[in-house]
Amino acid sequence: MPSKHQQVTVFYFDDNDLQLKHHIGNYRCSDSGRVVLPNAFKEDKQVIAVCEGKVDILNKIGDRLTSAHFFPSDSIQALSY
Repeated sequence: MPSKHQQVTVFYFDDNDLQLKHHIGNYRCSDSGRVVLPNAFKEDKQVIAVCEGKVDILNKIGDRLTSAHFFPSDSIQALSY
């Protein structure tokens, strides 16, 4: 019997920065119906949520911090360490 796959949107933090990121993909489901994310995908990430289908994101945390309209470009450089 072929395994079932499901399109999901995964929200996660990358271990290298604090910006909330997302990825849309099709992944295999376990016999219990849970989506199984490959270990290679989860490596160096902290998964926050797995949502069914393609989620249209209007705004997310951190968007304004990197927006040129929120800070002048020289202020963004000052925030970098």
